[in-house]
Amino acid sequence: MRITHLSLTNFRNYARLELALQPGVIILHGDNAQGKTSLLEAIYYLATSRSPHSTADRQLINWLAVNDPLPHARLVADVKTRVGSKRIEMTLLNEPSGRATRFKKDIRVNGLPRRVMDLLGQITVVMFLPQDLALVEGPPTLRRRYLNITLCQTSAEYAHALNQYEHVLAQRNALLRQFQEQGKRFDAAQLEFWDEKLASSGALIVAGRNDLIRELERRAQKIHRDLSGDGEHLRLRYQPGFDASADTPEQMAFDAGDLGAAALPDLPAKEVAARFREALKLRHRDDWLRGQTSIGPQRDELRFLVNGRDLSLYGSRGQNRTAVLALKLAELDWMQEKTGEWPILLLDEVAAELDEKRRGYLLDSIDGAEQVLLTTTETSLLPAPFREGAQVWRVIGGTIEMEGK
Repeated sequence: MRITHLSLTNFRNYARLELALQPGVIILHGDNAQGKTSLLEAIYYLATSRSPHSTADRQLINWLAVNDPLPHARLVADVKTRVGSKRIEMTLLNEPSGRATRFKKDIRVNGLPRRVMDLLGQITVVMFLPQDLALVEGPPTLRRRYLNITLCQTSAEYAHALNQYEHVLAQRNALLRQFQEQGKRFDAAQLEFWDEKLASSGALIVAGRNDLIRELERRAQKIHRDLSGDGEHLRLRYQPGFDASADTPEQMAFDAGDLGAAALPDLPAKEVAARFREALKLRHRDDWLRGQTSIGPQRDELRFLVNGRDLSLYGSRGQNRTAVLALKLAELDWMQEKTGEWPILLLDEVAAELDEKRRGYLLDSIDGAEQVLLTTTETSLLPAPFREGAQVWRVIGGTIEMEGK
């Protein structure tokens, strides 16, 4: 898979960009704040509908366009895959709505309007970022987001289940708040209606995450051994936000704040849903007192263990960096096998973040990728043979110039 042409209008610091992209490795170099990362961000956004750097999409609109009558940003990519070509378009609008503005996102695939769910999987990407260490050291929300983005790119069923779960969870929490805030009599029957829907979609999420983590672990262990030596053994531990391994009501009524006992056996989604539904029922009164749903995939956790020690608690900086690199390369291998083609690789300042050994291992591992975009402030950090086989572009103030090899 690769992008053949990229068009940006009022996106970040690109007022206007028309760029033809060739296959192979593209090195984007230049000083900081010139637009290197923004170019990678645009491709990632077209693939996932999310920015890796901003939680508010309206911040992606170029600040010089804020005073336009209709502030907007537009992203267009022509994409070539093993089964054909397509055009992905996204328009971000700040529309006037009374005295305020309303943000709108318009998505089109081959000219036809589409939902966000329909966008996912049209372009597949794997992105390496300097802040990827947060996957080990940061809060659980980052790890859940990582799992969701990876799975949504490859499974429409997972994307639909996730969307359904988030909608139902919001409805169930709203009902719990009504019970609590309005002094309404607790009605278990009303909660059980939402329990059924929550368990159905939640079981698909749990099963999808469990399968992915097992596949990533299998691949990452070998990569980790290559990078760290045979003395260190990497494990990825999935801890569902409810105890799916429990066989009795007493076991299911565990404290959701302590996920250490949680585990997921090899069970069909239907059985996982039944156990989740029973666990929800046992938490009714606690959820009523809290005013929110206390168990479920929104509480899932992923742990990185080396020789049985939790890296988030005991890992050194070097150990954490090695674990993340192994995870990302495992993701790349898994996604290539799952989709039947290379995803687009986006590498943001990895040359400066990795030592020579890890950097060399990464560059060797992506040899053969159909399209790689790599940013750096110092091209000298990259091996000469790698530079000689790549296209080199200089980024200056939102403009891009191709340089000779």
